[in-house]
Amino acid sequence: MMLSRYAMLAGYNAWANTRLFAAAEALGPEPCARPMGAFFGSVMGTLNHLVVADGIWMDRFEARDAPQPALDTILASALPALRPLRAALDRRILDFVAARRPDDLSADISYANSSGRLFRQSLASALDHLFNHQAHHRGQVHGLLTQLGGREAAPSLDLIVFQREVAAA
Repeated sequence: MMLSRYAMLAGYNAWANTRLFAAAEALGPEPCARPMGAFFGSVMGTLNHLVVADGIWMDRFEARDAPQPALDTILASALPALRPLRAALDRRILDFVAARRPDDLSADISYANSSGRLFRQSLASALDHLFNHQAHHRGQVHGLLTQLGGREAAPSLDLIVFQREVAAA
């Protein structure tokens, strides 16, 4: 049961990111680059943060010894360049979750955070954080899109909308 829940969350994540990127692209590059006072500044800053942070977490989950970029790293300054990075990362998350066995969720992962502090926690609790972190920052981007373009500029990202679409397909 838990594996199917994470598979659903991974699918929702990819769906929500696709909708958010489409909305940002419809708004245009200038508004998305505008500093808006969000924690990562702008729509672009926040979308870049999500790609950076998700990549760090995936490297941890896959026990890759990769450098951890700063959380405010700008991987791409334009949406058309960032979008394929996001899509590839969403596919990586989907594939990772699909390859898990039930016992994997209770197994511990060990990693160092960006400050070098060592942590150990279950994969399930780390996945919970990954999906919650994404929802948190997507909500910030949604708010920025609404400020920039009005309510019609920000798509529905409700989980129930995704679940209804999947059920209807």
